[in-house]
Amino acid sequence: MRYSEEMKFSAPLQQAILLKRYKRFLSDAKLPNGSEVVAHCANPGSMMGLAEPGSEIWLSPNTNPKAKLDWRWEMIRIEGHLVGINTSHPNKITEEALNAGKISELAGYETLRREVKYGENSRIDLLLEDSDKPDCYVEIKNVTLRRDDRAEFPDSVTKRGAKHLVEMVNMVGKGNRAVMVFIVQRGDCATFRLADDIDPIYAQTFARATANGVEAICYECDMSINGIEIGRPIPISI
Repeated sequence: MRYSEEMKFSAPLQQAILLKRYKRFLSDAKLPNGSEVVAHCANPGSMMGLAEPGSEIWLSPNTNPKAKLDWRWEMIRIEGHLVGINTSHPNKITEEALNAGKISELAGYETLRREVKYGENSRIDLLLEDSDKPDCYVEIKNVTLRRDDRAEFPDSVTKRGAKHLVEMVNMVGKGNRAVMVFIVQRGDCATFRLADDIDPIYAQTFARATANGVEAICYECDMSINGIEIGRPIPISI
């Protein structure tokens, strides 16, 4: 079965002005009618350069009846470009791109499974399987940081990310394939690199992982207020 290659929002987004982001997962915003709302911020990182008060942002209505907040913060406009801040989207963006045949490095597998347990109490984002080739463990990371025209990851220290790299090296050692996929939720970056000044441990662990067979690819996204889809591959410069 083939799906749309675009991750579409289930309802139209609402334009707003960011008032502030606080407690990591909360943000205050002002709607065009002047009312102020609290929106969930689904991003545990520092969001460096993406939380300036007064910025134009886009919210999605929260349709989950159990949700505590009525809105979710989805995007911010930076220097004329939309940037996706919701870290829950890259897995879906990647899966739909795979089903549409838009990630050539991961093509040719019969089945795809999500959130599969592996290693020491870990879960892989996607597990690709085929009777004619080794299993492929795919770990997906959301990228929003941009400095000097380069996309960078991470924007804060990620011990969990370093742990995943070690687990993936172990999978390669068992004869499997392991691929890091960096999804840049913006379209204004020329290359990708690791932010080794922010998390040197992650950068060192990444270098060891790639030296031991873990692959890495990076794709930017085409952003719109209607949906997000995979764009062109971005060169990785370490």
